[in-house]
Amino acid sequence: MKGALVIGAGPAGLMAAEEIARAGHPVVVAEAMPTPARKFLMAGKSGLNLTRDEPAEAFARNMTLGTGGRLPPDPRGYFGQTETGFGPAEVMDWARGLGIALFTGSTGRVFPVGMKASPLLRAWLARLAGMGVDLRSRWRWQGFEGDGLVFDTPSGRQVLHPDASVLALGGASWPRLGSDAAWVPWLAEKGVAVAPFRPANMGLRVDWSPAMTRHFGQPVKGVAIHAGGQLSRGEWVISRHGIEGGGIYAVAAAIRDGAEAVLDLAPDLDAEALAVRFAKPRGKLSIGNWLRRVLGDPVRAALLLEWGRPLPADPRGWALRAKALPLRHQGPAGLDRAISSAGGIRLDGLTAGLELRTLPGIFAAGEMLDWEAPTGGYLLTHSLGSGRWAGRAVADYLRESARR
Repeated sequence: MKGALVIGAGPAGLMAAEEIARAGHPVVVAEAMPTPARKFLMAGKSGLNLTRDEPAEAFARNMTLGTGGRLPPDPRGYFGQTETGFGPAEVMDWARGLGIALFTGSTGRVFPVGMKASPLLRAWLARLAGMGVDLRSRWRWQGFEGDGLVFDTPSGRQVLHPDASVLALGGASWPRLGSDAAWVPWLAEKGVAVAPFRPANMGLRVDWSPAMTRHFGQPVKGVAIHAGGQLSRGEWVISRHGIEGGGIYAVAAAIRDGAEAVLDLAPDLDAEALAVRFAKPRGKLSIGNWLRRVLGDPVRAALLLEWGRPLPADPRGWALRAKALPLRHQGPAGLDRAISSAGGIRLDGLTAGLELRTLPGIFAAGEMLDWEAPTGGYLLTHSLGSGRWAGRAVADYLRESARR
């Protein structure tokens, strides 16, 4: 086939297709699922956080902090706006160009006014169709046959020989939405090194006592988590499986990699001020009602009873325990429940243009690459940016190939 093939119709793949088509080249997008961008739509169910409204320098710094500083060596600009040319300001301009009105929340997170992902995706797909992008659903990649790419399609087996390709198949999280990492052995056979996948932006498993059952589904607010030198004051949720939510995801990488997590149930009070509260007579109150009165919240009181044993004997002991409560868990949730994944195609196996060194003419983008980013707009911004970067590199590759 003439032109380019993009495998995967998530944000990175669609952005790559847009850049290639804009350069005047024919583009086919092969998507294994019945409809495109399923994980993108899932992420937008509770409000699509597109990016973060903050300067490029702060954006790059906060993205690095969100991984606990554990970035791969020589990241080749994967995490910098200046290299991808697609940071927060560019993401906002791109969305507005699709007719999507945006607003910035109190924490700097940027959302569509309508909050949902589906209007943006519909507008984007319409624009791509107008540019001549050919989207083929239920085309599942099955690996290589010589220099061809094999697909299982509704009309049977197909082998394509594009002039250039972009692999944008995602990582290994939420496999039921299409990112199942089935591609790993096929690339390994071609000499492409792939770092093992691990969950990222995931919750933590907790073996709760029966007393916590009544708190399942309840949000935890007004607390701070310290882990691996990081601080998170975001909200999170108690669930039957454990704990999850943005406040947990912000420090999930550090905890996954072995850092101990400590919970501060009263981050706006020092230990002495909190001890004064604990020193007030308990009277005939049960210990649970007493803690609810001291801490001002039944969920925080329940966590102190759950993770604070043996219980202290004096006000200062209670205050110190509440200020440094061990977050007891049984490890991270698995890839099937993680928002994203760490691991993927190693950066030293790619050129500066995201071309696979052992497979000339084949490029990669998105979560297939060995990087991770926190939620809060960072993950999606860099997925879009890497797709744009790969798409432009493919356009350059096709232009140079035509000259030869």
